[in-house]
Amino acid sequence: MRPAEKLSITLPAEMARMVRDKVEGGAYASNSEVIREALRTWQDREAMKAQRLDEIRERIADSLDDPRPSLTDKHVNKRLKKLHQRTVKARRHGA
Repeated sequence: MRPAEKLSITLPAEMARMVRDKVEGGAYASNSEVIREALRTWQDREAMKAQRLDEIRERIADSLDDPRPSLTDKHVNKRLKKLHQRTVKARRHGA
């Protein structure tokens, strides 16, 4: 088991009640287990956000490094209009 450090935290009454309810309901053996699970979930979410940001940064870098010429706003609007027309047509035909 990893070394543990004891912390004292203060929670709003509603959160404290939620923790106690989980322990009393048998889902967890202790208040600490509830808090550890919540922190693991938060840690996972933070890691996913960091990964997503890395992916976005990579896509931006790839875009900036792309040797192809940039598209004009007119060209982009033309492509978007065509895409929209195809989407509307597909929806009308139940695709």
